Formats: sequence, C-alpha cells, structure tokens
Amino acid sequence: MSEMVKPRTLSGFMELLPGDQILFEKIKETLEQTYRSFGFLPLDTPVLEHSEILLAKAGGETEKQIYRFEKGDTDLTMRFDLTVPLAKYVAMNANDLAFPFKRYQIGKVYRGERAQKGRFREFYQADIDIIGDGKLDIRNDAEIPGIINTALTALGIDDFVIRINNRKVLNGLFQAFGIGDKAQDVLRTVDKIDKIGNEKVVEGLVELGVEEKKAASLMELLCAGESTEETLSRLKEYEGENETLKEGLFELEEVLRGMELFGVPKERFEADLTIARGLDYYTGTVYETTIKKHPEIGSVCSGGRYDNLAEFYTSRRLPGVGMSIGLTRLFYILQAQEYLNKGLAGAADALILPMTGEMSEAISLSADLRNRGIDAQVYFEDRKFKHKIAYADKLGIPFCVFLGEDEIRENKISLKKLSTGEQVTVDREEAVRLILEEKDLRKAAKTVIMK
Repeated sequence: MSEMVKPRTLSGFMELLPGDQILFEKIKETLEQTYRSFGFLPLDTPVLEHSEILLAKAGGETEKQIYRFEKGDTDLTMRFDLTVPLAKYVAMNANDLAFPFKRYQIGKVYRGERAQKGRFREFYQADIDIIGDGKLDIRNDAEIPGIINTALTALGIDDFVIRINNRKVLNGLFQAFGIGDKAQDVLRTVDKIDKIGNEKVVEGLVELGVEEKKAASLMELLCAGESTEETLSRLKEYEGENETLKEGLFELEEVLRGMELFGVPKERFEADLTIARGLDYYTGTVYETTIKKHPEIGSVCSGGRYDNLAEFYTSRRLPGVGMSIGLTRLFYILQAQEYLNKGLAGAADALILPMTGEMSEAISLSADLRNRGIDAQVYFEDRKFKHKIAYADKLGIPFCVFLGEDEIRENKISLKKLSTGEQVTVDREEAVRLILEEKDLRKAAKTVIMK
C-alpha cells in the first residue's frame, strides 16, 4: 500500500463547509439579481489567456503577482482581474455588441501575492462595467454607486459609505501645485493614505522630489473637507487654475447630484479628495466603499471611469465605467465578524424520514414536494431516530417529515419544525403550505445581519 498523503489546501485558497458555501452562493445570487435588475448582461471569460493579451498593459506589481506558465509552445497566464479580459472581449466582439454595453461577471481571479487574513491568491470578483462606443455619458458614473447601494442593501449591509473623487480633479490640482509631471507617482502615493497616514504620504511625496512645503499644503487641501459641501467649496477656490481641474469638478458635481436621483441616501456617500485608486487606467470618477464600523477592513467595493478600455487591442475608442466587489474577501470579513445569517444555510426545506421499511411512498412524496417548489431529501440510512434528527439539524433543514403506516393510510404527514420542536399531523396540502410559508420567510431574509 502506498504511503498516505496528508490532505491540505494551498495557502491563499479558500474552501468552505457546505453551510457556508450555501451562504456564499446566496450572496452571489443576490448580486446577480441586482445587476440584472439594472439591465446588465452576464459574461464569462476564460481563466487562461495568452500572456501577451493579459500582460499588454501590465507592469510593476502585476508582473510579480501573475501565475504564468508554458504548455507546449503556448505562453499562458491566469487572469488576475476581470477587467483586462473584458477589454479583449469587447475589442473582439464590438461589431456584434449593442452600446452602451452593460455586463456583469462573477468569477475567480488569481494573484500570487503574500497570503494573509482576508487576502487570497484565488478569489471571486463580482464586477459590473458600462462600455461606450466613442463616448459615454457622465450620468453612467452616477448609476454605478446606485447599484453599489442597491446591492449592499439587498445583502443586508447598511452601515457603509461610498467615497467618491475624480482623477481629473487630482491631476488639475497637481498641475496647480506645479507637480503635474509626477502625477502618476503622486497618485499612487496619495492612494496609500488610509494605510500609512498623512505624514508618511508627505514623506513619500518628498522622496518623489516634491518640495516638502508643497507636499504638506497639498495634503492639507486633500484632507480638509469635513463634508461634501465643504470639499466642493474648497475646490472651487482652485477652479480657475486649469481646464483639467474645471472639467473634473464639473463631472464630480454631476455624479454627486445623480447619485441622489439613483436613490443613494446622503449619509451613504461623500466626496473625498484622498481617493485616488492607484491603477493607471482610471481617468475620471473613482469610488471606494467602506463599512463604517470596520474602517480597518479597507474598501470592499471600488472602481471608476476609464476613457479607453481596449487601447491595446483596437484603435476603436471604448470608454467605460465600472466597479468590482472582492467577493471572497467580503465573505471572509462578514464571516469573521459573525454577520452571516446562519439560518439561511439549510441544505433543503424538508427531510423525509420513512418510518417503515417501504421507501416508495417517501420517494413519491419527495418528488411531489419538489414539483411544488419545496427542496426535499429522503433519509434512507438505517440509523437511530436521534441520529436522523441530528442529521437534519446539522444541515440546517427546518422541517422533518415523518411518514409511517398511519400517515400513509390516512394520507397525512407528521411535520416537525426543528427550531421550535413543534410537531403536527396534517394533510399534505397543509404541510406544503406550512413549509412554503417558512421558505418564503427565509427567502425574504437578508444574508447579512449587521450588529
């Protein structure tokens, strides 16, 4: 006999027990339903792509984190996000798509970064993007936060704030401060403010060659606003400095105004000039969403506007705006904070327990229940009654259905609700009504219960 291999999972890869997997799937389903309600279409792209496709615009940290290998004479890379494959897809299929093209995709991506709590090497992203042909109206930028608000609220997450900025505002300010030639490096440094703080950002800017006085003044301006109104008021003092800043301020105000029309309450969003988003492809609006009670978690949903999605694959100008939820990370956080509604983790709606050796009636009943919209399972094993009940309880199944000789003869069902211990013997129609009533209550319940 060969030596046994110890079962283990690679570091940075998440596996869940069935109950938690059910909750994960419910979150995915809620996001999909929300995205579709706004007119987004599903898309699925390959996990593997030609390296030259995925890495056309890559560099820096991305190059270090990718999973890349050769199979025969083919150079392959595993997708590290869903945006670059989207760019390839739109470039290939532009003539067959209706623009603006609104797509959602929920899928796994791979990054070979250091695994740590809440940071994974294989993880799900839940993305939406709106792609225009040649141009894309700024009001699309306001719809994205409306979707963020709707999606998180549908999950049961109500304690969050969407922080919004515009890269043109930042670039205009950098020009006004005489550091426009260092814009990308300055953006990446400013984007670290939540992690390293104001003073360290100033030090980082000085290391880039920015005068210390200018760096301190810039950070004082970016961090000055205590409210959206105050932030906009401070910006207007610089509005005449250059066209970039003027255009960015106009777009920012348009998006903020539109967000309210899309149903985002004022207490759930704010203009924040420190939001930069380090990725180079953002050119206008940028968003980050944080949970107020847990700012240490960082952004759970982020995105923004990019003016030319597929510039490395086509000469056709394809501007877009989108956002991404790091679904695996969000689930991990909700699980760690015990915010997940464990009452929704049932494997079925009812477990049928035959009380005789004859199984045909139980099997027939299970088929009938499924035809009526009830997820039903038959327990076939010859085990003690206590073990059968424990099995249902461990799987989170709310009802046990007992089917003995008396029930079969009288065409009735004995129904036990495990959460209360209440047991009744009723006809089949009444049993179906009781089970469906409980199922509707669970279906309406939120997957997340904030404390």
